[in-house]
Amino acid sequence: QVQLVESGGGLVQPGGSLRLSCTASGFSFGRYVMSWHRQAPGKERELVASIASVNIGGGSTNYADSAKGRFTISRDDAKNTVVLEMNSLKPEDTGVYYCHARWATRLKEYDFWGQGTQVTVSS
Repeated sequence: QVQLVESGGGLVQPGGSLRLSCTASGFSFGRYVMSWHRQAPGKERELVASIASVNIGGGSTNYADSAKGRFTISRDDAKNTVVLEMNSLKPEDTGVYYCHARWATRLKEYDFWGQGTQVTVSS
């Protein structure tokens, strides 16, 4: 049974920090590109950051322009965990943050979503 369980969301003041964690089970974590997405109220879900498989993509990272310089994504394949460190948070970072796993072969694509964790940046 595939599971992606996010934790670490909450209420934080502007300029503060949060650490989101996603623990995976039920699939070969190391093969997958892991990413964080967020959905703000009334807006579409958008990519925040992604990290490639270490073995396939060298663990390379990619960030939305809004996240560059403030957020850091990392993965621990031994613990099946991906972490998003968020600093200098702004009110526009508010939303539900979702963990996502994706692996594509020539024949099939596999992708899984977590249930999300709420992040609210407000004074």
